[in-house]
Amino acid sequence: MKYLSFNALVLLCVLALSLPVAAQEPQIKTPPISVQLWSVKEALKADFHGTLEALAAMGFSGVEFAGDFGPYGDNPSALKKTLASLGLRASSAHIGFDALSADVLTHTLLFYKTLGVNTLYIPWDERAWDADKVAQFTEQLNAAHAQAQRFDMELGFHNHEREFEPYKGATFWDYIATHSPNSLPLQLDIGWVQYAQQDAQALIKAYPQRTRSAHIKVVAKDNDLSPIVGGNAIPWEAIIETLIKEGKTQWLVLEQEQYPEQITPLQSVAASKQGLDKVLARLKN
Repeated sequence: MKYLSFNALVLLCVLALSLPVAAQEPQIKTPPISVQLWSVKEALKADFHGTLEALAAMGFSGVEFAGDFGPYGDNPSALKKTLASLGLRASSAHIGFDALSADVLTHTLLFYKTLGVNTLYIPWDERAWDADKVAQFTEQLNAAHAQAQRFDMELGFHNHEREFEPYKGATFWDYIATHSPNSLPLQLDIGWVQYAQQDAQALIKAYPQRTRSAHIKVVAKDNDLSPIVGGNAIPWEAIIETLIKEGKTQWLVLEQEQYPEQITPLQSVAASKQGLDKVLARLKN
């Protein structure tokens, strides 16, 4: 029996190390999950701290504010500490243009900056689907975003269904997106996109890297769908993968607007959180 010399063994090792390794598909890193507090607005009013504790126990990483700050309306620093004690962060917030008027603009931006919010969203404005007013609305949106950038913050827009009505050969949503800077974030509400019978993945790809957060939600019409995330025939895995790769989405924001009978809003949110967790687990495998 012949043995290889030491030099021959070294040569074989070098050759082995130089062989190409089969490329492996990198594992998808999913964004953290926040919850829009409007989902549990009545519970929040009844027990602000208890509701936050319940949401933290469900495994959420953040909360998205919608105007209710409990006993911390004048103390964003204390609210941030309370969130941190529960393992939560303020992912973003929904505000109206009234909070951005000249006389309160600086106060508003400093409040949210102190709270730890870097991105604010206008969630509703009827001018956004008005042919005579959408240009004015978009100009105001752009101006407010420019003001927010002075504070190292961003201000963007959140859709419902009517923004997808036809306008100038496309939709109102397309007009707003193409007449605003790429730095302006677009928070896509997947529930309303589905309700409007639009293609969520196509919308994300149409405006790459602008869907920096998305609302994960089901909007049922005439009880045709379960309002709990994870069921139905909605291709959640494909949508979320597109959000991550094309939208550069930093937060998935769970929102619950409809609740099954005999289930409280908090229980509905818990059920949807479990459903979303299963979707994300399948996506990672």
